[in-house]
Amino acid sequence: MRQLIQGILLALCLASGAQAAIDAYEFKDEAERERYRTLVEELRCPKCQNQNIADSNAPIAMDLRREIYRMLGEGQSNEQIIDYLVARYGDFVRYKPPVNAKTLVLWYGPIALLVLGFGVLVVILMRRRRGMANQASNTLSEAERARLATLLDKKDP
Repeated sequence: MRQLIQGILLALCLASGAQAAIDAYEFKDEAERERYRTLVEELRCPKCQNQNIADSNAPIAMDLRREIYRMLGEGQSNEQIIDYLVARYGDFVRYKPPVNAKTLVLWYGPIALLVLGFGVLVVILMRRRRGMANQASNTLSEAERARLATLLDKKDP
């Protein structure tokens, strides 16, 4: 009996998490539906930060989907909708922000770090080679080895 109650409680807990907000919007034609889908998939949720608006269940994402639907109904272009959202939330809502002074580090930072890492690797390898060359030049000659052997063979009285 106890296991039955636990099973029912578990099923209720799992079922409550499965409830997701489903947007049911009416579109004039398939082209408008495709524009809507494209927009909500290429814009990032300001709260989730790693999900697009289409995949997010955050309240702000639901509001943004509703706002995009409203703007599409008013006949605004994709650029106008994106510009409105960028003006409101910044370039962060775009997955592909434009290249400008604010986003230079974002676009060219990884390349700069890669070049810097390669430079550090080259410096380390050059120092290692120089160290090996110095070590090779510091080896003893045959005469020096013989003298060292005789010195080591002598026992202290």
